[in-house]
This record gives sequence, structure tokens and C-alpha cells, in this order.
Amino acid sequence: MAGRLFAVVGPSGAGKDTLMAEAKRRRPDLHVVRRVITRPEVPGGEQFDSVSVEEFQRRKAEGDFALDWEAHGLFYGIPSSIDLAVSEGRDVLFNGSRGVMGRAWEEFPGLSVILVTASVPVLAERLAARGRETRDGMATRLARAAYEIPYGPPIRVVENNGELEAAVQAFLSVLQPFNV
Repeated sequence: MAGRLFAVVGPSGAGKDTLMAEAKRRRPDLHVVRRVITRPEVPGGEQFDSVSVEEFQRRKAEGDFALDWEAHGLFYGIPSSIDLAVSEGRDVLFNGSRGVMGRAWEEFPGLSVILVTASVPVLAERLAARGRETRDGMATRLARAAYEIPYGPPIRVVENNGELEAAVQAFLSVLQPFNV
């Protein structure tokens, strides 16, 4: 039996990586994909593979990515190893972009989307705390917070405005099978 593929999307600062890490801790059977991004790693931040633009483009040309996109002046890639994990019957989570979910759904018809959201004040506080963006960069990311997925797969929403445990429980519950 094939596993299921979940794209975890939402605005910057919503807590996608935190929820995915906690879900993996509580459900070791989950396969959480490590993204490839053209930015330097930051201690305490998201776990990803940092590569140069040249390395990213080489890997893309070689077919190393099941899905890739450009956002905020960076390139992002989801390794094609997700296909193997799903075929092995594992549930797979990847941190995606709302802007490519239609294309992702076309590529992976069984894809489900978990939209992690938080209020703009909470997002602003979290973005400021991580200290990665300039003031203008934060404003740009906050302006995109309301961006809606144009078309595609079923979407389940997880609110992450308050206590982490409540958001984790909501996140774990949407990983349960559901009919669409």
C-alpha cells in the first residue's frame, strides 16, 4: 500500500517547521523531507540543504527534484526521493509553497495540503524573533500572509496562534485519513 503525500504550506512564521518536527517526534514513521534551498543555513532555523544557485540548477537539470520553485529571491527544491518513500508506504511531509500547489497537485494527484496559519500580529512577532528578514522583507512576507492557493488538492487548516500543544494536536489530527 502506497503512503500519502502531504504538502505543509502557509505564511512565513506560521510554524510549519516546528509542527512538522514535533509530528515527526511523536510519529517516527513519518518521513519529513529536507528541502534544498539557495540560502545559507542559520543556527536554530529550519533544517535544509544549503546549496549555491549553480548547484541547484545543476541538480534540477539532473532531475534531482520532484518539485521546485522560486520565491523571495531564492530557489527551493523537494528531492525526488519522496517518490520512493511514498512507494514504500510511508506518509511523507514536505514544506511547500502555496504558489505551486496547483502544479504539485497535477504532478501528485493524491497530494493533500495542510495550511498552517496564524494571525498577522503573531506572524510579525515570530518573524521579528527569528531575525532573518529586514523590516521591508518582513512587510513583504506579511503582505503575502493572506495569499490563497489558486486551485488544486484538498486543504486542511491548522491554526497556530496560541499554545504549541493545541496546534500539534490539530496538526496530528489532519494527518489521519480523510475523504474528500
